[in-house]
Amino acid sequence: MQPPILINLLPHREARREQRKRGFLGVLAGVAVAGVAAVFAGGLAIDQAIEQQARRNQFIKGENTKLDAQIAEIRALREEIAALRARQQAVENLQSDRTLPVRLFDELSRLTPEGVLLRQLRQDERKVSLAGHAQSNDRVAEFLRILSEKSPWLERPELGEIKEVVLPAPPGTRDKDRERESRKVYEFSLNLLIRRSDTAGGR
Repeated sequence: MQPPILINLLPHREARREQRKRGFLGVLAGVAVAGVAAVFAGGLAIDQAIEQQARRNQFIKGENTKLDAQIAEIRALREEIAALRARQQAVENLQSDRTLPVRLFDELSRLTPEGVLLRQLRQDERKVSLAGHAQSNDRVAEFLRILSEKSPWLERPELGEIKEVVLPAPPGTRDKDRERESRKVYEFSLNLLIRRSDTAGGR
């Protein structure tokens, strides 16, 4: 009877275990390297994105600065234009005011009806106050109507007061003729406005 053949498998198993262990460690090392590479690549990409965004922010900041300068220039130009217009308007108003008294007297002499005598005229900017005598209430009413409807330069006439008075006889009248020379009239006052120059030509 032959003796049994004995084969020692321990070194072979040990070698296979070591081989698997080295393979696993290699895989771990590869994963670790890949992870480090991915983190490095991700960090590099983030750094590049941050740098690119910083360049964009700097560009936007520069453009905003230019826009602010342009807005300031536009604001200064608008202020200059407004000042020029104000000066132009002031000059036009002065030129208009120079001819206003002549125009006012001409207008009143043209519109005052027969039987109305103006004795006082006072002007304060656009407001005009008139006082005078009329033969009757109807004459005063007619004067108000004419001022309201037929004057391109005057507007909004308003009667202040009207009352009946007796005008004394002229000096030098004899006593027996004084009563005959005295006469009753209606004393009145009224206010009106000078129409603004930008609307006066519209009527």
